[in-house]
Amino acid sequence: MRENKWIRAAIPALLLHCSIGTVYCWGTFSKEIAGYIGQENSAVQWAFSFAIFFLGMSAAFLGDVVEKDIHKSSLIATICFTAGMVGTGAAILLKSLPLIYLFYGCIMGIGLGTGYLSPVKTLMLWFKDRKGLATGLAVAGFGLAKAIATPVMQFFLNKFDNNPAYMFFIMGGIYCVMMFIGHLLLRKPADWVEAHDDKAGIKEFFSNLGKNFKFSFSNKTFIGIWIMFYINIHCGLALISQEKSIFTAIGLTAAVAATLGSVTAIANAAGRLGFSAWADSFKDRNTIYKIIFILSIALTGATILTRGIENKIVVLCVALLIMVNAGYGGGFSNVPTLLSDHFGMKSISAVHGMCLSAWAIAGLTGNQMATYIVEHTGAVDPNTGLNPVGYQNVLYATGALYVVALIVCFVLVKAPKKEKA
Repeated sequence: MRENKWIRAAIPALLLHCSIGTVYCWGTFSKEIAGYIGQENSAVQWAFSFAIFFLGMSAAFLGDVVEKDIHKSSLIATICFTAGMVGTGAAILLKSLPLIYLFYGCIMGIGLGTGYLSPVKTLMLWFKDRKGLATGLAVAGFGLAKAIATPVMQFFLNKFDNNPAYMFFIMGGIYCVMMFIGHLLLRKPADWVEAHDDKAGIKEFFSNLGKNFKFSFSNKTFIGIWIMFYINIHCGLALISQEKSIFTAIGLTAAVAATLGSVTAIANAAGRLGFSAWADSFKDRNTIYKIIFILSIALTGATILTRGIENKIVVLCVALLIMVNAGYGGGFSNVPTLLSDHFGMKSISAVHGMCLSAWAIAGLTGNQMATYIVEHTGAVDPNTGLNPVGYQNVLYATGALYVVALIVCFVLVKAPKKEKA
Protein backbone atom coordinates (compact mmCIF):
# COMPACT_ATOMS: atom_id res chain seq x y z
CA MET A 1 0.00 0.00 0.00
CA ARG A 2 1.24 3.47 -0.82
CA GLU A 3 2.83 5.16 2.16
CA ASN A 4 1.41 8.65 2.56
CA LYS A 5 0.15 10.86 5.35
CA TRP A 6 -3.51 10.63 4.35
CA ILE A 7 -3.71 6.84 4.25
CA ARG A 8 -1.45 6.22 7.25
CA ALA A 9 -2.55 9.06 9.51
CA ALA A 10 -5.49 11.28 8.51
CA ILE A 11 -7.99 8.62 7.36
CA PRO A 12 -7.37 6.17 10.24
CA ALA A 13 -7.51 9.04 12.73
CA LEU A 14 -10.91 10.09 11.40
CA LEU A 15 -12.18 6.50 11.44
CA LEU A 16 -11.14 6.12 15.08
CA HIS A 17 -12.30 9.52 16.29
CA CYS A 18 -15.59 9.56 14.37
CA SER A 19 -16.41 6.28 16.12
CA ILE A 20 -15.45 7.08 19.71
CA GLY A 21 -16.77 10.64 19.48
CA THR A 22 -20.30 9.24 19.59
CA VAL A 23 -19.93 9.16 23.38
CA TYR A 24 -21.38 12.70 23.11
CA CYS A 25 -24.59 11.26 21.66
CA TRP A 26 -25.51 10.21 25.21
CA GLY A 27 -28.37 12.72 25.43
CA THR A 28 -30.01 11.09 22.40
CA PHE A 29 -30.82 7.86 24.23
CA SER A 30 -30.23 8.39 27.98
CA LYS A 31 -33.91 9.00 28.81
CA GLU A 32 -34.90 5.95 26.75
CA ILE A 33 -32.42 3.83 28.73
CA ALA A 34 -33.81 5.15 32.02
CA GLY A 35 -37.39 4.47 30.92
CA TYR A 36 -36.69 0.94 29.66
CA ILE A 37 -34.77 -0.25 32.74
CA GLY A 38 -37.06 1.58 35.19
CA GLN A 39 -34.45 3.88 36.77
CA GLU A 40 -34.29 7.60 37.47
CA ASN A 41 -32.61 9.58 34.70
CA SER A 42 -30.23 11.13 37.25
CA ALA A 43 -28.96 7.65 38.18
CA VAL A 44 -28.46 6.64 34.56
CA GLN A 45 -26.54 9.87 33.85
CA TRP A 46 -23.62 8.59 35.90
CA ALA A 47 -22.83 6.15 33.08
CA PHE A 48 -21.76 9.11 30.91
CA SER A 49 -19.73 10.66 33.73
CA PHE A 50 -17.97 7.34 34.30
CA ALA A 51 -17.23 7.04 30.57
CA ILE A 52 -15.51 10.44 30.54
CA PHE A 53 -13.69 9.61 33.79
CA PHE A 54 -12.34 6.31 32.45
CA LEU A 55 -11.49 8.01 29.15
CA GLY A 56 -9.16 10.43 30.89
CA MET A 57 -7.72 7.97 33.39
CA SER A 58 -7.10 5.22 30.83
CA ALA A 59 -5.29 7.80 28.68
CA ALA A 60 -3.15 8.71 31.69
CA PHE A 61 -2.44 5.08 32.63
CA LEU A 62 -1.99 3.72 29.10
CA GLY A 63 -0.15 6.66 27.56
CA ASP A 64 3.10 4.72 27.69
CA VAL A 65 1.47 1.74 25.94
CA VAL A 66 0.34 4.09 23.15
CA GLU A 67 3.85 5.56 23.03
CA LYS A 68 5.44 2.14 22.47
CA ASP A 69 2.92 0.49 20.14
CA ILE A 70 0.09 2.33 18.39
CA HIS A 71 -1.09 -0.93 16.80
CA LYS A 72 -1.58 -2.54 20.18
CA SER A 73 -3.28 0.57 21.58
CA SER A 74 -5.60 1.04 18.57
CA LEU A 75 -6.57 -2.65 18.77
CA ILE A 76 -7.27 -2.29 22.51
CA ALA A 77 -9.42 0.72 21.66
CA THR A 78 -11.37 -1.20 19.00
CA ILE A 79 -12.01 -4.19 21.25
CA CYS A 80 -12.95 -2.18 24.36
CA PHE A 81 -15.16 0.31 22.54
CA THR A 82 -17.01 -2.41 20.63
CA ALA A 83 -17.37 -4.59 23.74
CA GLY A 84 -18.65 -1.55 25.62
CA MET A 85 -21.30 -0.79 23.00
CA VAL A 86 -22.51 -4.38 22.63
CA GLY A 87 -22.30 -4.99 26.38
CA THR A 88 -24.37 -1.88 27.05
CA GLY A 89 -27.05 -3.23 24.73
CA ALA A 90 -27.09 -6.53 26.64
CA ALA A 91 -27.16 -4.68 29.98
CA ILE A 92 -30.23 -2.72 28.82
CA LEU A 93 -32.05 -5.93 27.89
CA LEU A 94 -31.15 -7.31 31.33
CA LYS A 95 -32.32 -4.01 32.89
CA SER A 96 -29.12 -3.85 34.94
CA LEU A 97 -27.83 -0.38 35.84
CA PRO A 98 -24.55 -1.73 37.34
CA LEU A 99 -23.80 -3.52 34.07
CA ILE A 100 -24.49 -0.29 32.14
CA TYR A 101 -21.97 1.45 34.41
CA LEU A 102 -19.48 -1.37 33.73
CA PHE A 103 -19.86 -1.56 29.95
CA TYR A 104 -20.68 2.03 28.96
CA GLY A 105 -18.74 3.70 31.76
CA CYS A 106 -15.68 1.52 32.36
CA ILE A 107 -15.00 -0.75 29.38
CA MET A 108 -16.12 1.69 26.69
CA GLY A 109 -14.33 4.48 28.58
CA ILE A 110 -11.03 2.59 28.29
CA GLY A 111 -11.66 2.24 24.56
CA LEU A 112 -12.30 5.97 24.37
CA GLY A 113 -9.05 6.90 26.11
CA THR A 114 -6.77 4.63 24.09
CA GLY A 115 -8.62 5.41 20.86
CA TYR A 116 -8.36 9.15 21.45
CA LEU A 117 -4.60 9.02 22.03
CA SER A 118 -3.56 6.45 19.42
CA PRO A 119 -3.55 8.58 16.23
CA VAL A 120 -2.45 11.93 17.72
CA LYS A 121 1.33 11.51 17.72
CA THR A 122 1.20 9.76 14.35
CA LEU A 123 -0.62 12.75 12.86
CA MET A 124 1.96 15.20 14.21
CA LEU A 125 4.80 13.08 12.80
CA TRP A 126 3.27 12.95 9.32
CA PHE A 127 2.17 16.63 9.31
CA LYS A 128 5.28 18.19 10.87
CA ASP A 129 4.72 21.64 9.34
CA ARG A 130 1.00 21.83 10.15
CA LYS A 131 0.69 19.89 13.40
CA GLY A 132 -2.23 21.98 14.60
CA LEU A 133 -4.19 21.44 11.40
CA ALA A 134 -3.54 17.69 11.54
CA THR A 135 -4.60 17.16 15.14
CA GLY A 136 -7.49 19.55 14.64
CA LEU A 137 -8.72 17.45 11.72
CA ALA A 138 -8.87 14.29 13.83
CA VAL A 139 -10.28 15.92 16.94
CA ALA A 140 -12.86 17.67 14.75
CA GLY A 141 -13.96 14.17 13.76
CA PHE A 142 -14.51 13.48 17.45
CA GLY A 143 -16.68 16.58 17.68
CA LEU A 144 -18.56 15.96 14.42
CA ALA A 145 -19.39 12.38 15.41
CA LYS A 146 -22.38 13.60 17.40
CA ALA A 147 -23.87 15.50 14.46
CA ILE A 148 -23.33 12.51 12.13
CA ALA A 149 -24.48 9.73 14.44
CA THR A 150 -27.44 11.36 16.22
CA PRO A 151 -29.95 11.05 13.33
CA VAL A 152 -28.80 7.47 12.65
CA MET A 153 -29.23 6.51 16.31
CA GLN A 154 -32.61 8.24 16.41
CA PHE A 155 -33.68 6.22 13.35
CA PHE A 156 -32.87 2.94 15.10
CA LEU A 157 -34.56 4.10 18.31
CA ASN A 158 -37.75 4.82 16.37
CA LYS A 159 -37.51 1.54 14.45
CA PHE A 160 -37.25 -0.51 17.67
CA ASP A 161 -39.93 1.36 19.66
CA ASN A 162 -37.46 3.38 21.75
CA ASN A 163 -35.64 0.28 22.97
CA PRO A 164 -31.99 1.46 22.75
CA ALA A 165 -30.50 -2.04 23.16
CA TYR A 166 -30.73 -2.95 19.48
CA MET A 167 -29.37 0.43 18.48
CA PHE A 168 -26.27 -0.36 20.57
CA PHE A 169 -25.86 -3.76 18.91
CA ILE A 170 -26.08 -2.32 15.38
CA MET A 171 -23.92 0.75 16.02
CA GLY A 172 -21.39 -1.38 17.89
CA GLY A 173 -20.98 -3.54 14.78
CA ILE A 174 -20.60 -0.50 12.52
CA TYR A 175 -17.98 1.08 14.77
CA CYS A 176 -16.11 -2.20 15.10
CA VAL A 177 -15.58 -2.27 11.32
CA MET A 178 -14.63 1.42 11.14
CA MET A 179 -12.16 1.24 14.02
CA PHE A 180 -10.60 -2.02 12.86
CA ILE A 181 -9.91 -0.52 9.41
CA GLY A 182 -8.40 2.51 11.14
CA HIS A 183 -6.29 0.18 13.29
CA LEU A 184 -4.97 -1.64 10.20
CA LEU A 185 -4.11 1.58 8.35
CA LEU A 186 -2.50 3.54 11.20
CA ARG A 187 1.30 3.67 10.98
CA LYS A 188 4.09 6.06 11.95
CA PRO A 189 6.49 7.35 9.24
CA ALA A 190 9.21 4.86 8.31
CA ASP A 191 11.95 7.39 9.09
CA TRP A 192 10.77 7.91 12.68
CA VAL A 193 12.95 5.87 15.03
CA GLU A 194 12.16 5.48 18.72
CA ALA A 195 14.15 3.78 21.43
CA HIS A 196 11.83 1.98 23.81
CA ASP A 197 12.40 -0.57 26.53
CA ASP A 198 10.74 -3.72 25.21
CA LYS A 199 10.07 -5.07 28.70
CA ALA A 200 6.35 -5.17 29.24
CA GLY A 201 5.94 -6.63 32.72
CA ILE A 202 3.68 -5.26 35.42
CA LYS A 203 6.67 -3.92 37.35
CA GLU A 204 7.97 -2.03 34.32
CA PHE A 205 4.47 -0.73 33.52
CA PHE A 206 4.01 0.85 36.95
CA SER A 207 7.61 2.05 37.01
CA ASN A 208 7.08 3.91 33.72
CA LEU A 209 3.73 5.21 34.94
CA GLY A 210 5.38 6.63 38.06
CA LYS A 211 8.15 8.23 36.00
CA ASN A 212 5.64 9.81 33.64
CA PHE A 213 3.58 11.14 36.54
CA LYS A 214 6.62 12.59 38.29
CA PHE A 215 8.00 14.08 35.08
CA SER A 216 4.69 15.73 34.22
CA PHE A 217 3.38 16.99 37.54
CA SER A 218 6.75 18.27 38.77
CA ASN A 219 6.90 20.66 35.81
CA LYS A 220 5.37 24.12 36.26
CA THR A 221 4.48 24.48 32.59
CA PHE A 222 2.69 21.12 32.51
CA ILE A 223 0.73 22.01 35.65
CA GLY A 224 -0.31 25.27 34.02
CA ILE A 225 -1.46 23.52 30.84
CA TRP A 226 -3.30 20.92 32.95
CA ILE A 227 -5.16 23.64 34.89
CA MET A 228 -6.08 25.53 31.71
CA PHE A 229 -7.29 22.34 30.07
CA TYR A 230 -9.29 21.30 33.15
CA ILE A 231 -11.02 24.68 33.52
CA ASN A 232 -11.89 24.86 29.83
CA ILE A 233 -13.52 21.40 29.92
CA HIS A 234 -15.19 21.99 33.30
CA CYS A 235 -16.79 25.26 32.17
CA GLY A 236 -17.65 23.84 28.76
CA LEU A 237 -19.46 20.85 30.24
CA ALA A 238 -21.21 23.05 32.81
CA LEU A 239 -22.80 25.20 30.09
CA ILE A 240 -23.19 22.57 27.36
CA SER A 241 -25.07 20.34 29.81
CA GLN A 242 -27.60 23.15 30.38
CA GLU A 243 -27.70 24.27 26.74
CA LYS A 244 -31.09 22.84 25.77
CA SER A 245 -32.72 24.24 28.92
CA ILE A 246 -31.17 27.66 28.36
CA PHE A 247 -32.47 27.79 24.79
CA THR A 248 -35.96 26.93 26.05
CA ALA A 249 -35.71 29.42 28.95
CA ILE A 250 -34.98 32.32 26.58
CA GLY A 251 -38.19 31.58 24.70
CA LEU A 252 -37.08 29.46 21.75
CA THR A 253 -39.36 26.76 20.39
CA ALA A 254 -38.31 23.11 20.51
CA ALA A 255 -37.63 23.09 16.78
CA VAL A 256 -35.43 26.20 16.92
CA ALA A 257 -33.63 24.88 20.01
CA ALA A 258 -32.91 21.59 18.21
CA THR A 259 -31.57 23.47 15.19
CA LEU A 260 -29.33 25.61 17.39
CA GLY A 261 -28.15 22.43 19.10
CA SER A 262 -26.84 21.29 15.72
CA VAL A 263 -25.25 24.72 15.19
CA THR A 264 -23.38 24.52 18.50
CA ALA A 265 -22.26 20.96 17.68
CA ILE A 266 -20.83 22.26 14.39
CA ALA A 267 -19.21 25.16 16.31
CA ASN A 268 -17.60 22.59 18.60
CA ALA A 269 -16.10 20.74 15.63
CA ALA A 270 -15.17 23.97 13.82
CA GLY A 271 -13.40 25.22 16.95
CA ARG A 272 -11.34 22.03 17.05
CA LEU A 273 -10.17 22.49 13.48
CA GLY A 274 -10.17 26.30 13.21
CA PHE A 275 -8.42 27.21 16.46
CA SER A 276 -5.74 24.52 15.99
CA ALA A 277 -5.06 25.54 12.38
CA TRP A 278 -4.93 29.20 13.46
CA ALA A 279 -2.46 28.33 16.22
CA ASP A 280 0.03 27.10 13.59
CA SER A 281 0.54 30.74 12.59
CA PHE A 282 1.64 31.86 16.08
CA LYS A 283 5.18 31.60 17.42
CA ASP A 284 3.70 30.77 20.81
CA ARG A 285 0.83 28.29 20.45
CA ASN A 286 -0.44 29.29 23.90
CA THR A 287 -1.69 32.53 22.29
CA ILE A 288 -4.71 30.61 21.03
CA TYR A 289 -5.75 29.76 24.60
CA LYS A 290 -5.49 33.41 25.56
CA ILE A 291 -7.82 34.26 22.67
CA ILE A 292 -10.28 31.51 23.66
CA PHE A 293 -10.40 32.62 27.31
CA ILE A 294 -10.63 36.36 26.51
CA LEU A 295 -13.58 35.79 24.14
CA SER A 296 -15.25 33.48 26.68
CA ILE A 297 -14.81 36.04 29.47
CA ALA A 298 -16.13 38.87 27.27
CA LEU A 299 -19.32 37.04 26.27
CA THR A 300 -19.88 35.59 29.74
CA GLY A 301 -19.41 39.04 31.28
CA ALA A 302 -21.79 40.65 28.79
CA THR A 303 -24.45 38.01 29.56
CA ILE A 304 -23.99 38.52 33.30
CA LEU A 305 -24.18 42.34 33.10
CA THR A 306 -27.30 42.30 30.94
CA ARG A 307 -28.79 39.29 32.77
CA GLY A 308 -29.16 37.91 29.27
CA ILE A 309 -30.80 34.59 30.19
CA GLU A 310 -33.39 36.13 32.52
CA ASN A 311 -34.11 38.97 30.08
CA LYS A 312 -34.22 36.56 27.12
CA ILE A 313 -31.56 38.32 25.04
CA VAL A 314 -31.47 35.60 22.41
CA VAL A 315 -28.59 36.85 20.25
CA LEU A 316 -26.24 37.24 23.22
CA CYS A 317 -27.09 33.87 24.78
CA VAL A 318 -26.71 32.03 21.48
CA ALA A 319 -23.38 33.80 20.80
CA LEU A 320 -22.15 32.78 24.26
CA LEU A 321 -23.03 29.11 23.77
CA ILE A 322 -21.51 29.04 20.29
CA MET A 323 -18.27 30.51 21.69
CA VAL A 324 -18.24 28.11 24.65
CA ASN A 325 -18.64 25.15 22.27
CA ALA A 326 -15.97 26.43 19.86
CA GLY A 327 -13.55 27.17 22.71
CA TYR A 328 -14.27 23.80 24.30
CA GLY A 329 -13.36 22.05 21.05
CA GLY A 330 -10.36 24.28 20.39
CA GLY A 331 -8.99 23.51 23.84
CA PHE A 332 -8.90 19.80 23.02
CA SER A 333 -7.21 20.09 19.64
CA ASN A 334 -4.46 22.45 20.79
CA VAL A 335 -3.33 20.51 23.88
CA PRO A 336 -1.17 17.86 22.11
CA THR A 337 0.59 20.40 19.90
CA LEU A 338 1.16 22.81 22.82
CA LEU A 339 2.62 19.94 24.85
CA SER A 340 4.84 18.89 21.94
CA ASP A 341 6.23 22.43 21.70
CA HIS A 342 7.26 22.29 25.36
CA PHE A 343 8.17 18.62 25.87
CA GLY A 344 9.10 17.35 22.39
CA MET A 345 7.75 14.44 20.37
CA LYS A 346 9.63 11.55 21.96
CA SER A 347 7.24 11.13 24.90
CA ILE A 348 4.24 13.13 23.72
CA SER A 349 1.72 10.27 24.00
CA ALA A 350 2.64 9.66 27.64
CA VAL A 351 2.60 13.38 28.53
CA HIS A 352 -0.64 13.95 26.59
CA GLY A 353 -2.17 10.98 28.39
CA MET A 354 -1.28 12.48 31.76
CA CYS A 355 -2.84 15.77 30.69
CA LEU A 356 -6.07 14.01 29.70
CA SER A 357 -6.55 13.14 33.38
CA ALA A 358 -7.91 16.71 33.57
CA TRP A 359 -10.71 15.58 31.25
CA ALA A 360 -11.47 12.68 33.60
CA ILE A 361 -11.90 14.94 36.61
CA ALA A 362 -13.77 17.64 34.68
CA GLY A 363 -16.18 14.96 33.49
CA LEU A 364 -17.14 14.40 37.12
CA THR A 365 -17.29 18.07 38.15
CA GLY A 366 -18.56 20.23 35.26
CA ASN A 367 -22.10 18.87 34.88
CA GLN A 368 -22.48 18.38 38.61
CA MET A 369 -21.47 21.96 39.46
CA ALA A 370 -24.02 23.39 37.04
CA THR A 371 -26.75 21.03 38.24
CA TYR A 372 -26.07 21.95 41.89
CA ILE A 373 -26.24 25.70 41.17
CA VAL A 374 -29.47 25.34 39.17
CA GLU A 375 -31.10 23.17 41.84
CA HIS A 376 -30.06 25.32 44.81
CA THR A 377 -30.38 28.88 43.49
CA GLY A 378 -33.19 30.76 41.79
CA ALA A 379 -36.62 29.22 41.52
CA VAL A 380 -38.25 26.81 39.11
CA ASP A 381 -41.08 28.24 37.02
CA PRO A 382 -44.04 25.89 37.66
CA ASN A 383 -45.35 26.49 34.14
CA THR A 384 -42.16 25.59 32.28
CA GLY A 385 -40.18 23.58 34.83
CA LEU A 386 -37.17 25.80 34.07
CA ASN A 387 -34.99 27.99 36.28
CA PRO A 388 -33.67 31.01 34.32
CA VAL A 389 -32.09 32.58 37.42
CA GLY A 390 -30.29 29.32 38.17
CA TYR A 391 -28.88 29.13 34.63
CA GLN A 392 -27.82 32.77 34.92
CA ASN A 393 -26.02 32.02 38.20
CA VAL A 394 -23.97 29.27 36.56
CA LEU A 395 -22.28 32.05 34.58
CA TYR A 396 -20.82 33.62 37.73
CA ALA A 397 -18.91 30.41 38.43
CA THR A 398 -17.79 29.78 34.85
CA GLY A 399 -16.84 33.44 34.34
CA ALA A 400 -14.63 33.43 37.44
CA LEU A 401 -12.98 30.19 36.36
CA TYR A 402 -12.28 31.54 32.86
CA VAL A 403 -10.48 34.49 34.52
CA VAL A 404 -8.37 32.07 36.57
CA ALA A 405 -7.51 30.14 33.39
CA LEU A 406 -6.44 33.35 31.63
CA ILE A 407 -4.17 34.28 34.55
CA VAL A 408 -2.62 30.80 34.41
CA CYS A 409 -2.04 31.31 30.66
CA PHE A 410 0.11 34.35 31.33
CA VAL A 411 1.81 33.31 34.58
CA LEU A 412 2.57 29.58 34.33
CA VAL A 413 2.71 28.79 30.60
CA LYS A 414 5.52 30.82 29.08
CA ALA A 415 6.55 30.67 25.44
CA PRO A 416 8.94 27.76 24.72
CA LYS A 417 12.50 28.82 23.92
CA LYS A 418 12.39 26.66 20.82
CA GLU A 419 10.20 23.86 19.47
CA LYS A 420 11.53 20.51 20.59
CA ALA A 421 12.04 17.59 18.26
